[in-house]
Amino acid sequence: MTRVCFQLQVKPDRIAEYTRRHAEVWPEMLRALHETGWHNYSLFLRPDGLLIGYLETPSLADARAGMAAREVNARWQAEMADFFVDLGDDAPDTGFAELPEIFHLEDQLSSIPRTPTGTTTRTTEAK
Repeated sequence: MTRVCFQLQVKPDRIAEYTRRHAEVWPEMLRALHETGWHNYSLFLRPDGLLIGYLETPSLADARAGMAAREVNARWQAEMADFFVDLGDDAPDTGFAELPEIFHLEDQLSSIPRTPTGTTTRTTEAK
């Protein structure tokens, strides 16, 4: 499963409406996202409009392609496009900036050798 984090910028004067719209996402859109591989999908919004999204998916390319084939997505993206700064000709679901993952707790924990008691140990060299 691939973890994806992305950012967009919501126009400051549209933050309240954007928030309200996401409190009432169309059931058809919710089902389409789930069916096309957008799992554990969350959006986080700072007061200045910085939007951070997170999802887990087997393939972001396949998840995007699956949504591109859904009529509900075309309607949703058309309604959402005006909420964002600097999308150009892109729709919000294709125009976001993907952020590289630099740390994941479970990945690092799984690489630590276990002691006979089952606890993990990591040695570090003193400098």
